[in-house]
Amino acid sequence: MGFFSKLFGSKEKTEQAVAVEPVEYKGFNIYQEALAESGQYRVAGRIEKEIDGEMKSHRFIRSDVVSNKDDANELMLKKSQMFIDQMGDNIFS
Repeated sequence: MGFFSKLFGSKEKTEQAVAVEPVEYKGFNIYQEALAESGQYRVAGRIEKEIDGEMKSHRFIRSDVVSNKDDANELMLKKSQMFIDQMGDNIFS
């Protein structure tokens, strides 16, 4: 398979997975995970919380696209905080 990848110019993933430190907000952990897309960054991430001994997780990808990764992550944080304020634990329902 390696021969054909070299022959036909297979693209390898150049960005390594980076461990993301969560931001704690009202007992929830918010992970800012902007997605690189066509030279821009899509607002994305996940919200986690332990409920009754079980780790619950909600992953989301927004339609918002910005030119800077830091801006995408900051927007994700603000939208996550607003979502938590509106939905609380119902996020995981």
